[in-house]
Amino acid sequence: MSTLAAAAAPVAASAAERMSPRQKVLLTLLLGAQFMIAVDFSILNVALPEVGAGLGFSLANLQWIATAFALAAAGFTLLFGRVGDLVGRKRLFIAGMAVLGGASLLGGLSVSPGMLLTARVLQGLATAAVTPAGLALLTSSFAEGRLREKALGLNGALMSAGFTTGAILGGALTSLLSWRWAFLINVPVAAAVVALAPRIVPDARPAERSRLDVPGAAAVTLGLLALVFGLTQAGEHGWTGPVALGSLLVGAVLLVVFWFAEKRAASPLVPPAVLTRRTVVWGNVTGLLAFVTETSLVFLLTLYLQKVLGYSALSTGLAFGVLGLGTVLGGTLGGRAVSRLGARRTIAVGGVTQAIATLALVALGTSSAGIWLLLAATFVGGVGNMLVIVAFMVTATSGLPAGEQGLATGIATMSQQVGITMGTPIMSAVVAGASSVLPGVRLAIGVNAALVLVATTLVVGALRGRRD
Repeated sequence: MSTLAAAAAPVAASAAERMSPRQKVLLTLLLGAQFMIAVDFSILNVALPEVGAGLGFSLANLQWIATAFALAAAGFTLLFGRVGDLVGRKRLFIAGMAVLGGASLLGGLSVSPGMLLTARVLQGLATAAVTPAGLALLTSSFAEGRLREKALGLNGALMSAGFTTGAILGGALTSLLSWRWAFLINVPVAAAVVALAPRIVPDARPAERSRLDVPGAAAVTLGLLALVFGLTQAGEHGWTGPVALGSLLVGAVLLVVFWFAEKRAASPLVPPAVLTRRTVVWGNVTGLLAFVTETSLVFLLTLYLQKVLGYSALSTGLAFGVLGLGTVLGGTLGGRAVSRLGARRTIAVGGVTQAIATLALVALGTSSAGIWLLLAATFVGGVGNMLVIVAFMVTATSGLPAGEQGLATGIATMSQQVGITMGTPIMSAVVAGASSVLPGVRLAIGVNAALVLVATTLVVGALRGRRD
């Protein structure tokens, strides 16, 4: 009898590690929504000059097209992540996708700057709702272990592919049709998700509905808004500008107020015990720095391709397609790597790989042959970066009950959003301090590589002794 049981055990374990047909359909829907969100992050980047010319934005106000989205997306992510835990993630996910579709339609039909900025704010709010709700539905639908790691790996791969696809698609649509299609392309996708989600997404309503911590929600939301606004202003006007410094100071003060408010709240938005968990803290430090370094590297290489080699916006987007392939491969391998090596070792392997590949780009010069080094290094670095991102998501959401997965994914998404916002201003300041573009880009790439290596060392050391 014991022999039969022993023989049957691997079969049962193998079956438990396979997704059911319903899980596969659910994963496809959630990944499709996250891919669409990722495309939205980058699809307008190369189209901004065309949008500004079409609607009459002044050059000084053009940055508000990106800033309006970033403020809403980063500022409200943590709040909506917790709201999903309280009122139901399915409801929040479907409502967010409906708002995203409507906002995209509004953006595509805009006839004035005010109309477009309203659409961008609504797109940002929808992103702040859909991203943590979708990730929480994903993590709560797959138990900790290989299935969740595989699902998070695929999610990371498609999100990174979405960033790259957005850059390419934005250039192609703007060149061949109109910048309006950068908005309108979202509408049928959002409509399909809203139509299918009620039948596919599980309805995981909370057993007990607690009250929302309004003071904490106000403090953290306003604090994040001030922080992100300060970062965007630093990128536009420098770190010594009074508006940038004032906003960053206000943001820091409000986040400190939030911390003390949570200690006293009866039903805190973020229980202090969660913020002291080693996996949550260091997992999110990992994610923050992964997005700071890779998104800012894309900015630096865009400067190199366009200002040094003279590439067009469309050609630049196509060049980053190789980076997209690397991130897709990294995301595909990420779940397996975490299963075999553990999250800490995966962060170590991915971080060192990314650092070495980034450092190689310091050798870029004025010769057009530099494109081959760029393509090879970004591919390898993309693989490493995505290994880190998958391990970050696994670490930051592990060890928490299903009822707190919305909170965990909200914190993780907030780290992602703030990281995306921080990277460009930091590297812009480094480039601005150089005598010309190429020396500045080289210096900033070296700083980027050093930041990856130092962060990897700190995180791996901090997570030492943790059981993966």
